[in-house]
Amino acid sequence: MAYDLIVIGAGPGGYVCAIRAAQLGMKVAVVEKRKTLGGTCLNIGCIPSKALLYASEMFDEAGHGMAPLGVVVGAPKLDLAAMMKHKDDTVAANVNGVAFLFKKNKIDSVTGEGRIAAQGKVVVRGEDGDKRTLEAKAVVIATGSDVARLPGVEIDEKAVVSSTGALSLAKVPRKLIVVGAGVIGLELGSVWRRLGAEVTVVEFLDRILPGMDSEVGKQFHRTLEKQGFVFHLAHKLSKVERAGAGVKAAVEPVAGGEAKILDADVVLVAIGRRPYTESLGLEALGVATERGMIVVDAHFATNVPGLYAIGDVIRGPMLAHKAEDEGVAVAEILAGQAGHVNYDAIPNVVYTSPEIASVGKSEDDLKAAGAAYKVGRFPFTANGRARAMRRTDGFVKILADAATDRVLGVHIVGFGAGELIAEATVLMEFGGSAEDLARTCHAHPTLSEAVKEAAMAVDKRAIHV
Repeated sequence: MAYDLIVIGAGPGGYVCAIRAAQLGMKVAVVEKRKTLGGTCLNIGCIPSKALLYASEMFDEAGHGMAPLGVVVGAPKLDLAAMMKHKDDTVAANVNGVAFLFKKNKIDSVTGEGRIAAQGKVVVRGEDGDKRTLEAKAVVIATGSDVARLPGVEIDEKAVVSSTGALSLAKVPRKLIVVGAGVIGLELGSVWRRLGAEVTVVEFLDRILPGMDSEVGKQFHRTLEKQGFVFHLAHKLSKVERAGAGVKAAVEPVAGGEAKILDADVVLVAIGRRPYTESLGLEALGVATERGMIVVDAHFATNVPGLYAIGDVIRGPMLAHKAEDEGVAVAEILAGQAGHVNYDAIPNVVYTSPEIASVGKSEDDLKAAGAAYKVGRFPFTANGRARAMRRTDGFVKILADAATDRVLGVHIVGFGAGELIAEATVLMEFGGSAEDLARTCHAHPTLSEAVKEAAMAVDKRAIHV
């Protein structure tokens, strides 16, 4: 059957692209190797991890956070099987929702591994080995990313796990080693720390959350230490050996020195992700790549006519919402419209407790560029709603151009930061200034007032601090 568009990959980028294309009148097929739709994000990433993060946070709150509010309860009892069922039910609801949307929009879902045999031709090999060929005017690659591997360390998803295995542990590990102090490692480390594990984080660099604003990273480092995390920064994992039911991990300084031997029940390798492009036939087609990523132009087109790529396989942050926006943009471009993604206004969230959220440039970015900027900060300790909720950890930081006052970046550490960052993103999408935000009336008492006060602080006129 001939289609207007074939999308390879049914993750957030792929399925959103397919739906938008169908809305625009295209006949669309989506090729997905999994039996369920939604890709890594819905099946073994964003959605299940958030289900466990929320559930573990409620467990921790029941044990430690309610008595000061006058709610006296006994020691909470963990039912890990029920918690995992909550995670699985959440995943099922989301992937079934995507299947419903495909049916609603008359999108054909083809299960199997797709390979681009020629321009406009995709060969799909099913589990049984049978092959079928699909043809289309355009093909979009949206195959996402896979776990980055650590040389010499075998992941068995039992004692040495990736993020996938860390979402389905049969019991709470007594000791957990997390290799990598990025978003995934700190989120999953937080889940198991709250449920009772002793968590040690090994990070190759000399700071946590590389790439995020360094002031945010420093404060959050201190916060995690108060929560019981132990960090070995500027260290690397050099060897892992099974030892009975657990493991022994050799950890040594990056600059050289004596290795430490750490005992653990589980080691989580969370050193990042890499574009997943295997088996697509890119080399035979002559598709240009760079450092494993597919090279595309401003319209997401590769150097092969009719072939496009979005999401984790191209440049930019590996974020589900970035892939979604690219999916919408490329569908609109194929329909003759002006699809576009503003890469300066893509938020990033770390769903720990407290949350971290950012959009735009960090202070480190601006210093490195020699830019003239102003800073406004406001702590949640000075926010009335945060005090009432006992959620006073963190702050809001706004960076604005020194000459024009245009907001260049916003960084939030605090309860609900992932929701609060949205108004900053909207402001930046429309080229707003700190003054625009400061002059906007915010409801009282709300956590969002901290964002307004930080904007006022850019001009040194915050009221409540």
